[in-house]
Amino acid sequence: MKQRGAGYFVLVDPDKHTRDSLKQLINSARDADVDAFLVGGSYLFSDMLDEAVRMIKDSVNTPVILFPGSGSHLSRYADGLLFLSLISGRNPQFLIEEQVRAAPIIKRMGLEPVPTGYIMIGGGNETTVEFVTGTRSIPAGKTDLAVAHALAAEYLGMKLLYLESGSGASYSVSDEMISAVKKYCGLPVIVGGGITTPETAAQKVKAGADFIVTGNILENPNNIRLIKSFAQAVHSAF
Repeated sequence: MKQRGAGYFVLVDPDKHTRDSLKQLINSARDADVDAFLVGGSYLFSDMLDEAVRMIKDSVNTPVILFPGSGSHLSRYADGLLFLSLISGRNPQFLIEEQVRAAPIIKRMGLEPVPTGYIMIGGGNETTVEFVTGTRSIPAGKTDLAVAHALAAEYLGMKLLYLESGSGASYSVSDEMISAVKKYCGLPVIVGGGITTPETAAQKVKAGADFIVTGNILENPNNIRLIKSFAQAVHSAF
């Protein structure tokens, strides 16, 4: 943020990649000057979490940050993790229980936790996170609810906000909502879900997003070439 005004993160779901496709993604991201990798998924059917993190670490010098779907989705090889609390939901398992289970493991692994208020925003269809967590997203038009949750995260001492409309969302978090959250809350804001073009990414930065995340759009090998355009759009949005 200090160097570029905004950052661009690539999300890697180990379940959605082969070793070859992940290698291609890593090489493209390195050439595009991506600011960090987020690694994680909702289920992790494969046993590639450690391998994915190590493949990235062996190829680039950018941070590799875990984006865990549960308290067991951890790798000692990462630089740190988003220590998520799903504050838009009311299921205690994802507000505090998974975090309590994970905390001793995170300490033992020496990972750096970044306390993050995770806020799901309606993106036009039911997401995997909604189904798995048994929670509802904040409706896309309820900006006041998003602002209230963001303020609560700040007052609870969290260090980041993550506004997420979900993997493969029909539409992304609105510019109006991003701007309102930034107006009332002093935390850096990550925005992800439904961002399918570099132009949309730049728009979100201009609205107030500090970090942009793309994942689903890059799982199609034909779209990997877009990484450089996404990075340029985010870094030049100011």
